[in-house]
Amino acid sequence: MKKSDFHFDLPTELIAQAPLAQRSASRLLVLDAVADGLQDRQFRDLPTLLKSGDLLVFNDTRVLPARLFGRKDTGGEVEVLVERLFGGHEIKAQVRASKSPRIGSWLVLGEDVRVQVIGRDDEFFHLRFESNEPVERILLRIGHMPLPPYVRRAPDVADQSRYQTVFAREPGAVAAPTAGLHFDDALLAQLTAAGVQFGHITLHVGAGTFQPMRVDSLHDHRMHSEWLNVGAELCDKLRRTRAAGGRVIAVGTTVVRALECAMRDGEVRPFAGETRIFIFPGYAIRSVDALVTNFHLSESTLLMLVSAFAGRERVLAAYRHAVAARYRFFSYGDAMLIIPPHPASDGNPHAL
Repeated sequence: MKKSDFHFDLPTELIAQAPLAQRSASRLLVLDAVADGLQDRQFRDLPTLLKSGDLLVFNDTRVLPARLFGRKDTGGEVEVLVERLFGGHEIKAQVRASKSPRIGSWLVLGEDVRVQVIGRDDEFFHLRFESNEPVERILLRIGHMPLPPYVRRAPDVADQSRYQTVFAREPGAVAAPTAGLHFDDALLAQLTAAGVQFGHITLHVGAGTFQPMRVDSLHDHRMHSEWLNVGAELCDKLRRTRAAGGRVIAVGTTVVRALECAMRDGEVRPFAGETRIFIFPGYAIRSVDALVTNFHLSESTLLMLVSAFAGRERVLAAYRHAVAARYRFFSYGDAMLIIPPHPASDGNPHAL
């Protein structure tokens, strides 16, 4: 398959530039491949669309204020986007400047935070902070929320909370798991009252999630690496949910990637580490039975994952409907609930 097989046309005015006043006030397009239909709903309808005993799995990663501004020791301006925190006051980051900094040179971020360039790996730089202050604290002090490149405005105070899920607790992401942004405390309480269970994985979303695919053939693409953790408690919940006849519903493509990476011998098992898993049509997703997700960029790896779950033609038709119905797209936009043609729990894999 080719990248161009996942192209769709999107008017720029449908790209959401800010969140709605209330998280759960967004629209929800229900793609039910079993019933072969589309439903235009509200996200607040989710408790009526799920069943008692279903399990929603969230990504509890927390977005770091990972965008930093400063200057090179030679005086030129720089912008640093943190990709990964390491031990010993070191980070991996993208560095934007009129001319790439040299290995061994110094940057000054904020007013007085000195950082040395100690290595480079393709588009990423390896940086070391001179300060003994913990890097996470430095980011909280001088960093800015890393809004996606298609949000054409500077982040404001509201983004500090709204570009963060209400259940975020493990710091490390530089992009939000956006399907989770629609949930607020009131909606979570309604879901609990409806008998829906909750579970969590952690996958620290990297800046690579916004990088375009640079090759045409899907088989030639190499995914960016992201760190994840699937714990034993969640694995037990997955087994018990399936055994009782409940559905496992992923909230976001990051949850699907984490659970599929943790699959061993047909079962999700505890796993912590890096993944480069690339899911596209032809791959049978077996860990989840339904998916809550936002609308994704044209020709993106996330759209390819969704297409593997429910079928490329079916998904692209739903996107054309969403454009015609004026849904809001991408991180601060509306959402979909996708029920694939063959739920994973019935033992019938749904690869194309």
